[in-house]
Amino acid sequence: MKVRDITSAIESFAPLGLQESYDNSGLIVGRPDDEVNRVLLAVDVNEEVLQEAIDEGCDMIVTHHPIIFHPMKRFNSATYVERCVEKAIRQGIVLYAAHTNLDSTPEGMSWRVAQMVGLEHVEVLQPNGDNGEGFGVVGELAQEEAAEKFLHRVMQIFNVKVLRHSDIVKPQVRKVAICTGAGGSLIDCAREAGADIYLTADLKYNDFMKHENSIILTDMGHFESEYCAIQILFDILSKKIPIFAACRSVRSRNPVNYMVE
Repeated sequence: MKVRDITSAIESFAPLGLQESYDNSGLIVGRPDDEVNRVLLAVDVNEEVLQEAIDEGCDMIVTHHPIIFHPMKRFNSATYVERCVEKAIRQGIVLYAAHTNLDSTPEGMSWRVAQMVGLEHVEVLQPNGDNGEGFGVVGELAQEEAAEKFLHRVMQIFNVKVLRHSDIVKPQVRKVAICTGAGGSLIDCAREAGADIYLTADLKYNDFMKHENSIILTDMGHFESEYCAIQILFDILSKKIPIFAACRSVRSRNPVNYMVE
């Protein structure tokens, strides 16, 4: 199997043309004609995941977050990014990322979270095209659920250790808006859509004041909201290339740690 076979399968689901201008999705290390025998799927490339790929005999790592996001001026092992890229090149490991294109493609990241919490009648929250592309989704639970019960269910489903939220201004919720990753910019969209609760991550202090007594704003954690990328990528490759070996990382972990009394 060649690198281009793997990337073509992913891009048929999440075309690179859907990525945002600031993004760096696509082939980061390696060449399209390189041979690949085994792929490791993870949220991020870090030193633990890179070693996992070596230990498991994987010569390609596909992640959600691109390890190189900003231009780099030197490679002298000063940061984990430099060390990982250097080691990947030395070990002949291909690095590829599907980031905002996987976020905004139909049936992408937010859609998967919606499925996991049981939403029906799901639509794009912020459309960006005529074919279902866009960021976030909004849908409905089959029936109303107590807000606190729903939040506890979210914590269980996504292994959320600490869930930050605004005031519980609605005791019952049914209409739910979702944006995986950093979704503070879509708060107004969630309110305009009439959502009772908005699930996202990376909310700032002042963001929690934007609920306007009409919506519950919830920060479930960036990693927690995007861990589903591993399964999405696995499903894509299993469907498109069923005979190819794709491994789900067991060392892909949240860089944020929580201390609880």
